[in-house]
Amino acid sequence: MAIRAITLDLDDTLWPVMPALERADHEVDAYLRTHHPAVAEAWPIASMRELRARIAAERVDLAHDFTTQRHLTMQYAFAACGVGEAPIDALWEIYFSARNRVELYEDSLPALRRIAARWPVASLTNGNADLARVGIAAHFCHQVSAREVGAAKPHGDIFRAAVARLAVAPHEVLHVGDDPALDVAGARAAGLRTAWINRRGEPWPEALGEPPELDLADLAALADWLETHA
Repeated sequence: MAIRAITLDLDDTLWPVMPALERADHEVDAYLRTHHPAVAEAWPIASMRELRARIAAERVDLAHDFTTQRHLTMQYAFAACGVGEAPIDALWEIYFSARNRVELYEDSLPALRRIAARWPVASLTNGNADLARVGIAAHFCHQVSAREVGAAKPHGDIFRAAVARLAVAPHEVLHVGDDPALDVAGARAAGLRTAWINRRGEPWPEALGEPPELDLADLAALADWLETHA
């Protein structure tokens, strides 16, 4: 059966996300130490991360919205220090700018160019990456995020939203991602075909049922497969 469109995860599929997240936390901390030293002293990076995790656990209604989780984290941290109004806009711009200074895997951009030249590609992410800031938005016809849809992978709603935008049937879409549960199992349950970007060559977790249709080392292998078989 023909593949007519691609949905593509971003973090840890096109680039490693942890270096960017680490950088973002450190740049926010540096800003706080310069402009709000009392807040920085009370909430060093480790404590700020614990606070965010606590807010995420308490606000399950925001499981799809990492941006609002971070805004609430900052508001709480400042309020705990007796500061009534946190500079959310400035803090978010620092964080968001650093979070989007990602370094793509070496194979990602050449493969993305090959794929996008022949198939419509929609990004599909639980995170808050900004493709324009990353510099690759031109290769995507749609951008679908958990925050916008109101549901995060593996929930079927986010996959169905992407399929609707692509205007094809679910079985005509190949979803590509690095996470066995969120990407592969989630997409399969929503009726999409599946490709696992398995950069570390890990065994498929049998608890998740049938393995993906494709188990690939990187995006270059995906482009090769698509050009040969799809």
